[in-house]
This record gives sequence, structure tokens and C-alpha cells, in this order.
Amino acid sequence: MNISSLKSKNLILFETISGSRAFGLATENSDTDIRGVYYLPKEDFFGLNYVPQMSNETNDITYYEIGRLMELLQKNNPNILEVLASPEDCILQRHPLMDLLKPEDFLSKLCKDTFAGYAISQIRKAKGLNKKILNPIDKERKSVLDFCYVLHGQGSVPLRQWLQECSYEGQCGLAQEKCGLVSIDYTKGMFALFYDISGDLGYKGIIQHEEANQVSVSSVPKEEKPLAYLFCNLDAYSTYCRDYREYWKWVSERNEERYQVNRKHGQNYDSKNMMHTIRLLQSCEQIFRKGSLHIRVDNRDELLDIKAGNRSYEEVLKKAEGLIRSIEYHHSVSRLPETPDLQKTTQILIDIREELYKNK
Repeated sequence: MNISSLKSKNLILFETISGSRAFGLATENSDTDIRGVYYLPKEDFFGLNYVPQMSNETNDITYYEIGRLMELLQKNNPNILEVLASPEDCILQRHPLMDLLKPEDFLSKLCKDTFAGYAISQIRKAKGLNKKILNPIDKERKSVLDFCYVLHGQGSVPLRQWLQECSYEGQCGLAQEKCGLVSIDYTKGMFALFYDISGDLGYKGIIQHEEANQVSVSSVPKEEKPLAYLFCNLDAYSTYCRDYREYWKWVSERNEERYQVNRKHGQNYDSKNMMHTIRLLQSCEQIFRKGSLHIRVDNRDELLDIKAGNRSYEEVLKKAEGLIRSIEYHHSVSRLPETPDLQKTTQILIDIREELYKNK
């Protein structure tokens, strides 16, 4: 079973243009997304061939089986509620039975979590992207040595600098491999540093290899005197390793074309994603303020301005925060139910199925 066979067998209940064209945000470069609803032949539904959802390879065309659609509507899934609220000029096909499904039977206070909750997660994601763009991490990975410092006077100097500049028994410049560290009791990350110019004492060095995750400690004869005291900031090193992994994972997975657009406008955030985040927050506010959902926007120019990167990150964030405060207030005074009426909406699904299968 695929989308073509759904159409050839006349199993489509609903079909609509969705996405930017339905929202009134389409430009000349916008794709045309299609969403639809279907039902399965009786033998497939009751047998072993139940298919809840079908999409093409690019996911810009997706159809939901009527039962799957109802399940997502009862959970106040934003994408599915928006399909149900499609403007009339976007609807390509509608079976009369689909008139039984009305958005007002599903809108509830759950929308605060599904609409605004998702939008807030995208704002956090945008903040993370903003941080990545503004703070790129070099491909060459740092080692533990870069997070070690030698106490010097009333301050400290980076270990690598100290090794390069330090003189010992006529030798200028020390090798970390000939150093030995001994932990200092009752301290965290503090070590006495010893140096064996002959290399005969078996010191392990400060690290044994560049990929080491911590410094090494050595057995040092008691008569030896420390050359210096070293502090290793392992907490900072762990944070760096996490940020390094996340940054280069993001680089490998990012949409390069979209990234270059964001880089070109210079606002340091994913402008298209933030446009849809603002739109989603506006829809959520409307649900609690008016008790209805109309997905075609009234502020097309403003939203496209955000998409184009003509608004600063701080300005867009301020608008989002204002919408979140408004949602909190209108949610608190809304007369919408806490959740959709599951018994009523499930009965609608049963009625639709009975009508579809009664002659089959």
C-alpha cells in the first residue's frame, strides 16, 4: 500500500496544501507541502496490514490513517490541528464525513504544552545555535595540558608557556614527559611538580599521550624537591570535551545551505526556524485568547522580516518572551477543557468507520 494506491482505490478522505502556503508565508522559493487523511480497506484495517501513516521520500507529502489522525488530534498535536484548520482555499479534497471533525472539539489546555512547549524548546535550540555561531571551536582538539596551570607568584601561567620558558640545571625549555606529579592532600586538582632531567627516575610525565583524559601521577623519591606546583582544571576540560563533541556533531549534520543563509544575514540565529517559532506562539496565544485556531497569519510582513534576518536575535527573543507571558495569562483564564473529550471524539471516529465500512 502506498500513496498512489490510496488514490487509485479512492481511499482519500481529506487532502490539503499545508505549511507556508497555508500560513500565508509562501514566497517564490517555497515548496508545496501536502497533508492528507485516508482510510484502509476493511480487510487491511481488521487484518495485519494496518498502516498508520504514509509519506514520500522528502516528507513534504504525508497522509494519516483516520485513526492515527484522531489519536494525534486527541493529543493536541500542532501539525495535525493545523491540518484540520486548513483554510478553504487550500483544501483539495474533502469527504463529507470529515465535516464531523471540528477543531473546537479538540482544542484544550494541552495546547500550552504542545504548541508553546515545542516553541520554547526551539528557542532553547536557537540559543544553542547562537552560541555555536558566535563561539566556533577549532577542529584541532585541545588536550588536558591546555587546562593545566603552574602557580607563579600571586598568579599562574599556562603550563605549556611555563614549560617553554622554564630553565632547569642549564637546560632551557622542559619536556612534559620528564615531569612527575604528586597529588597534594586535601586539595582538588593540585599537584607538586618534579622534574627528572636524566629520565632515570621513571616519571610518567604530566600526561602519557595527547588523548589522555586526566594527568598522570608518579612515584617520586622523598628526597626530591618540587620544581613547581600545578593546577589541573579537569571540570573545564570535561566541559570543553562536551562542547567540542556537540559543536562538530552540529557541523557534520547542519543544513549547509540554510547555515550559509543565516551566516549571510549575520544575525547568528536560524531565522526560518525562529519565524515559525513566533508563528507557533501566536497560534497558541490565539487558541487561549479566542478559543479557536486560524492558521493564516495576520502579520506576514513581520514574520518574513524575521525569516530574512532583518530583526536582531535580541528583538526576536524579546517578542517570543512577550508571547509566552501572554500565553501564560490567557491560559490561566481560558474556559477550554483541560483535555479533549476522549469519549466524544472516539465516538466520532467509530461513527466515521461504521459509515465507511457499512456497505463493504
